[in-house]
Amino acid sequence: MVKKITKKSVLLDNSVVRFFTRNQKTRRLTYCVAFVAALVFVIVAVCSWLYPTSAGAEEKGKVLAITDIVEHPALTAVREGVLETLAEKGFVEGENLTVIYESAQGNVATAQQIADSFVSKKPDVIVGIATPSAQALVGATRKIPIVFSAVTDPVGADLIPQMRKPGGNVTGVSDLSPIDKHLKLIRKITPKVRKLGVIYNAGEANSVSLVKLIREHSAKNKLEIKEATVAKSSEVSQATQSLVGKVDALYVPTDNTVVSAFESVVRVASEAKLAIYAGDTDSVNRGALAALGFNYKDVGKQTGEIVAKVLRGKNVGSLNAEGVEITELYLNQGKADELGIKFGKKLLKEAKKIVR
Repeated sequence: MVKKITKKSVLLDNSVVRFFTRNQKTRRLTYCVAFVAALVFVIVAVCSWLYPTSAGAEEKGKVLAITDIVEHPALTAVREGVLETLAEKGFVEGENLTVIYESAQGNVATAQQIADSFVSKKPDVIVGIATPSAQALVGATRKIPIVFSAVTDPVGADLIPQMRKPGGNVTGVSDLSPIDKHLKLIRKITPKVRKLGVIYNAGEANSVSLVKLIREHSAKNKLEIKEATVAKSSEVSQATQSLVGKVDALYVPTDNTVVSAFESVVRVASEAKLAIYAGDTDSVNRGALAALGFNYKDVGKQTGEIVAKVLRGKNVGSLNAEGVEITELYLNQGKADELGIKFGKKLLKEAKKIVR
């Protein structure tokens, strides 16, 4: 049977030819693009292997992760001290050291999330500043080296079994306050004080340990202790107010929750004409009358010494956990004048810093 050729059939045949021709061109173009892409990938991979980029070089450096429970001057000084000592030891941030930093902003749940996130990144060392952050880290890993800092009672907080050669993956620096000396200082400066108000977060293991010591040393220093507890920084003002009329002076231990809201204590105490004593010397600049404590920059530097040893290959569990021996006396002359309190000449000579 002979096919009848019509104008319509010719147009149809031409369309079919164009369709298959176009598809063939498209396929050829697709093959070319795929080939070029594969070639580029191979070239990039080979170049990356032969000539590492700066990012690759950074990844070959040491990685340090740092976390703290909340941001306040003392804990910031610890972090700065750690990095300063590491730089002195040859571990320079941005050169051969990558530093990751996160603050939990006073939230224990956030501290745990940060700990889990850090563990997933597998840094060479993790530094936990303050007890809650250190506890979160210890609960998150038993493999990555952890160095704690500014932790009041590391054994009582279940971070380590003992201070000497603690074993495992944890060691660090404790900032246990010399509580007996603090209470003696209060009686020396303000001998008429009999009832002392103590504000703290009962959820912080470090504060619980300190308040236990305060109770133990209060009787021999002829002080009656009145406590006010908080769960978060927004409650500090109300807790301070609850002590007004019941105490002769206030004492704020190295409690992260209260120290982070220290201005609230100062505001209420100023209105009530109450002196504030602190376990943290940085609080004197913020309105405390006096403090006998540690230079937290030095605490950080002491911590940095341990971190440097771990970065160089020392087994973290073989390194003794350390305490801080040197204390400094800070006095606030301006606050003393405001309250009508006089510092003795001997005390003024002993002061490391006098705030005016």
